[in-house]
Amino acid sequence: MGNPFSNVIMGKKSQLIMLGFDFTGKTTILNKLNLGDIDFEIPFIGFNIEKVKTKQFQIISWDVGGADKIRIIWKPYFESGKGFIYVIDCSDRDRITEVTGELHKLMLEPSLNGLPLLIYANKQDLMKMNSEEIASELQIQKISKNWYIQPCCAITGEGLEEGLNWIQKQIK
Repeated sequence: MGNPFSNVIMGKKSQLIMLGFDFTGKTTILNKLNLGDIDFEIPFIGFNIEKVKTKQFQIISWDVGGADKIRIIWKPYFESGKGFIYVIDCSDRDRITEVTGELHKLMLEPSLNGLPLLIYANKQDLMKMNSEEIASELQIQKISKNWYIQPCCAITGEGLEEGLNWIQKQIK
């Protein structure tokens, strides 16, 4: 099948940092971007670092549950980031306060503050949320001037290309 995102064009590969809570769909997004097809979904439990290289980007994704102590090792990877992707699970309303708090903490990091912030509002197939509702829930205007919320479904790939196109324009 190939990579459906090969038409997103960028000269030099830029490193994007992708973070989000466990079970938000980060690994599924990476697999969809890298392989173009997803045969199965296995939730990742524990700690994992994934790097995916597309023609345009190198994306480093951190799968870390609620382990605050482990998050300190994220910082060296922030230094070379040109963009920041934060993945949220729209179907998990119970954790939205925790997700918002972590995003606000992350945006206080000098290396992330000022980077283009792409929020993939994943699992739209389970819970439709529009961008205005998500922006309000995340209080995004308080923490970033250059942000974009892209509703998506990692399984189908819907919305992923649009998000990458937005961040590509911001990095140029």
